[in-house]
Amino acid sequence: MAKDDTTDDRSLRKARFAPYLMTLPGLLCLYLFFLVPLVTLLKIALSVRKESGSSDVDFQWKWSNFSTAFTDFGPHLERAFIYAAIATVVCVVVAYPIAYFIAFKAGRWANLLLGLVMVPFFTSFLLRTIAWQSLFADDGPVLGIIDSLGLLGATDAIRLTTNGKIMNTPPAVIGGLIYNFMPFALLPIYVSLEKVQVGLIDAASDLYSSFSRTFRSVILPLSMPGVVAGTLLTFIPASGDFINNELLGNAAREPVIGGVIQSRFLDAGDFPTASAISLVLMVLITAAVLIYAKFLGTEDLA
Repeated sequence: MAKDDTTDDRSLRKARFAPYLMTLPGLLCLYLFFLVPLVTLLKIALSVRKESGSSDVDFQWKWSNFSTAFTDFGPHLERAFIYAAIATVVCVVVAYPIAYFIAFKAGRWANLLLGLVMVPFFTSFLLRTIAWQSLFADDGPVLGIIDSLGLLGATDAIRLTTNGKIMNTPPAVIGGLIYNFMPFALLPIYVSLEKVQVGLIDAASDLYSSFSRTFRSVILPLSMPGVVAGTLLTFIPASGDFINNELLGNAAREPVIGGVIQSRFLDAGDFPTASAISLVLMVLITAAVLIYAKFLGTEDLA
């Protein structure tokens, strides 16, 4: 009996430590690829350059680098968030009816339509954005259609175009963001809609509920986790994106914060300022996400 008790104690001990051992690889990855780079970035952000034009830094607890991120680059932060917010709203508004159609109406064609949504991802992000230069060019198809319909004056009035042009304007940048990040909004919404039981919709119909009321009371609330996830997956990467602004916008006159970070790191060699701006961007995005999640809730995101 004593031997059996000893064996049971060892088994209980192993079972007690098993969860910690299972999480060890994940914790190690977080430490190596998140915590260490984050601490290193913070250390560089609190440093100063040893001499002007040099990339060598000296750690001196220089907190003023963070205030510089706001005073010198506040407009760039604001511009990036405005572009990302508009692109996110458009992505969700456009993606929702598409996801609804695929989930409830496409039937056996659903997988094919989902595959078509994913097709652009088989092409480089950079090449996809460059392709939009041809679409938005002065002699491209987009302006050609608008001009043939006689709508250039109207599009200029609503600032969709500037002097009859789309390239090198904010709408071109936002259009590129919408195109590149649309699947990030569509797929989570589709997953949430697919989980909605059709019987609930039929029950609402049997109770003489109109479609609009059924949508507001049944479909939309049940699909909100997908809307929240799609919003976050779109807004977060769009906030730091600068490729669309470089290729489709006027990055020289209206840079976004991602382009500033890239230029400070690679062109100017100003590592402390670039690191401080990066941390400020991370903190602002995290705060926005937490506030958003607080109001809409994240209990069902999994």
